[in-house]
Amino acid sequence: MITLLFQLFWTFFLIGLFGFGGGYAMISMIQGEVVEHHHWMTMGQFTDIVAVSQSTPGPIGINSATYVGYTAMVNAGYAPAWGVLGSLLSTFAVVLPSFALMLFISKFLMKHRSNPSVEHVFSGLRPAVVGLIAAATLLLMNSENFSSMSENPWRFCLSIMLFVFAFVAQKVYRLGAILIILLCGTAGIILGL
Repeated sequence: MITLLFQLFWTFFLIGLFGFGGGYAMISMIQGEVVEHHHWMTMGQFTDIVAVSQSTPGPIGINSATYVGYTAMVNAGYAPAWGVLGSLLSTFAVVLPSFALMLFISKFLMKHRSNPSVEHVFSGLRPAVVGLIAAATLLLMNSENFSSMSENPWRFCLSIMLFVFAFVAQKVYRLGAILIILLCGTAGIILGL
């Protein structure tokens, strides 16, 4: 149990340290670690965690760490109370590097923000952040979320239609994310997805 708690802490500490671009950029890193590397959960469980993390208040990266910490402990056979400890530890670990770095960077940035080297660093980070967010998007476009034409054509077509609806509602009509989530969740209940 101590080993798993240490692994959770170390994994989420590293994700927090190198997860530039916020929570959405962290999703692919979290998935790579918890599903593929450590096998703490299945891709289906991870997809559910991402959906719940997006639907609950707070940053998605921190919410995901909280849910992963709990699920990893429970999936390993420990009592739910240990799952709560795993949640707390994972959440603390993912926030710790950002907190420490922001204290350091804010002092440094205020002193050197007009320096050309600092401006170049931020110019290089912007495209990397967009790439990490795109990777997270592509990661979630899988059969766990959309099904497939061969497996379940009805669910696949409905999933694509909901995806297009959400994209158009946000991009064209500027509907709020909360309203889109509620509408798509209601459609999922009604249509039996």
